Amino acid sequence: MRAEDNPYTPNAGAEPRYLAGREHELDAFRVLLRRMKKGHTDQSMIVVGLRGVGKTVLLNTFRAIAEDEGDLVAVEAEITKHEDFGHRMGALARRALFSVAPSAKWRDRSRHAAAVLRSFQITVTPQGELTASLGGVDAAEGAADSGNLADDLTDVLLALGEAAAQHGKGVVFILDEVQFLSLREFEALIAALHKTVQRRLPITLVAAGLPQLPELAGEAKSYAERLFRFPAVDSLDAREARKALIEPARDLGVAYTDDAVDAILGYTGGYPYFIQEYGSIVWNLADTSPVTGGVVADAREAVEAKLDESFFRVRADRTTDAELRYLRAMAELGPEAQLAGDVAAVLGRKSTSLGPTRARLIEKGLLWTPSHGYAAFTVPQFDQYMKRTYELGVSR
Repeated sequence: MRAEDNPYTPNAGAEPRYLAGREHELDAFRVLLRRMKKGHTDQSMIVVGLRGVGKTVLLNTFRAIAEDEGDLVAVEAEITKHEDFGHRMGALARRALFSVAPSAKWRDRSRHAAAVLRSFQITVTPQGELTASLGGVDAAEGAADSGNLADDLTDVLLALGEAAAQHGKGVVFILDEVQFLSLREFEALIAALHKTVQRRLPITLVAAGLPQLPELAGEAKSYAERLFRFPAVDSLDAREARKALIEPARDLGVAYTDDAVDAILGYTGGYPYFIQEYGSIVWNLADTSPVTGGVVADAREAVEAKLDESFFRVRADRTTDAELRYLRAMAELGPEAQLAGDVAAVLGRKSTSLGPTRARLIEKGLLWTPSHGYAAFTVPQFDQYMKRTYELGVSR
């Protein structure tokens, strides 16, 4: 079993050789695209789930499906904290417009879209600097220049949708890490998409983020629940987790004993990223097929060390001492969502005094709030990592 033949892909967003357990989401996306191509409206999709469940992999697969469908343009971006979202959307819309048709083949609606986009660029770019050419088209007066992001982004998407329709194309925006949008930005995106639906224009959105997104969308716009579907992806069930582990190796003539499979699935809890990581390390350690339970046991320490270094620690390192102590106190109570007052009791503090710390952890994407007063880890098995790495009351 050579390392260069290793069929597992423990990399952020890397598509595994066998994508297990996501058929429902993939089928729903295909239906969404085909309805859009036929001029039918449908709900856009925002996939939600914890870290490591394969949301980014799904988005990458969605992009490939869109490109294979023909007559569709897919533009993608990962949202980051504190970026200029208006500028980012302007860049995506520009890319989409040139993919719908090169400027030499623009028709009247394409040129109008370019003029609206030029106006938007001037409005949202600091100091009004033009950062990208739009075929020599002048800015459209009175469109996308109000300074109100919701109104201006709506103008851009409507003009882009009309241009796409004229050229017989559709546009799919693919956005990852959407939970980092501010309420104002999320509201603008929702409002703009809502108008394209009302006009039956061939534009849709597929996005992904942490589990709090349905609540955030509802806070941004009351009609968001009717505009989007929010499919939730989680750990794989036992059958699909087994396939995710076995199938990549089987394609290369390598098998696992039953006890080896049971040990890996028991440790990983069915989380796709953990399966890829364990499978990769076991592959490099094993000499022959079938892979046995003994090899899996020998690999466990290396797997745990790799996860600690590349998956868990990178998140813990983003915290302050106070935030790290809060996370460690939560871990003491278990992996489930914890009441703020219970965490405070572990720390010997009043819940109100820890509110800002908890809020910062939510803002950083390390916690989310499944219900009022409760918070949960966004990273699977993070409680176990905290307990094996830090003592209660830890201070760096």
